Amino acid sequence: MNDVFGLILALAEAKKAAAMGEVPVGAVLVRSGVVVASGFNQKERLKDVLGHAEIQVISEASRVLGDWRLNGTTLYTTLEPCPMCAGVILHSRIARVVFGAWDLKWGAAGSVVNLFVPKQFNHVTEIVYVPMEKCEEILRVFFRKRRG
Repeated sequence: MNDVFGLILALAEAKKAAAMGEVPVGAVLVRSGVVVASGFNQKERLKDVLGHAEIQVISEASRVLGDWRLNGTTLYTTLEPCPMCAGVILHSRIARVVFGAWDLKWGAAGSVVNLFVPKQFNHVTEIVYVPMEKCEEILRVFFRKRRG
């Protein structure tokens, strides 16, 4: 699966979040070209800070695969992971993260901080930023509407 297509799938998940009034972030986890899990931000619906799209997807993928180790997988997410999600990504041994928009307030893959620096932890996750205007646009529109 190419990275743009993976982000398009994640963007479809972000649109589900937007339709529910959630911050529109979506994610998809892929192994060997097959989607293992997909999901979107659900913090408000679940009333749970752990409701981030990436956490939802990693948790579902662990159930589907029967293992917390997600070796050989790629996580596509519309927004740069935050520190909480970065920690879970590293702990779950995800091989690659591809994201489409920087998070200039909470980003932990290079914008605010970078928790993915090689040799910083015992697992290395490759980080790939693929600029995708639609990932940024869905967030801009959401917050513009929210602010009135």
